[in-house]
Amino acid sequence: MALRMWASKSATFLKISSFSRPFATVVKDLKYADSHEWAKVEGSSATVGITDHAQDHLGDVVYVELPEVGTDVTQGNSFGAVESVKATSDINSPVSGKVVEVNEELNDSPALVNSSPYEKGWIIKVQLSNNDEVKSLMDSDSYSKFCDEEDAKH
Repeated sequence: MALRMWASKSATFLKISSFSRPFATVVKDLKYADSHEWAKVEGSSATVGITDHAQDHLGDVVYVELPEVGTDVTQGNSFGAVESVKATSDINSPVSGKVVEVNEELNDSPALVNSSPYEKGWIIKVQLSNNDEVKSLMDSDSYSKFCDEEDAKH
């Protein structure tokens, strides 16, 4: 009996510890907002999504509210929402401009935000109206430090 209990506790411990994530992935070439969105700027357009840090804190994403193509977005303002098993969070745009494409794949597979936040889980593509705004976003090193400091507070 004691051996079975020990094995059960060990299995539970191992199961929990194998899923712990000591740090989130940060991609070097992206720019980051303090509200945990990223922007991949290519010329006068940007692909936008939420960071690995954000999706990790949200938990399993079950729905992504997408804007319409043609919608104007403003840096720092909400353009949609991510609903997870834990909470619903606004998605703020790290840049200003016009939405030129939305990731329709998220309608059927919202969990792509969890499994591939920087690639398949992108949310919108924006035609930038002000390229200078990108200068106000953090680089990967600054964002990593920002996340470490934020996590230390909680």
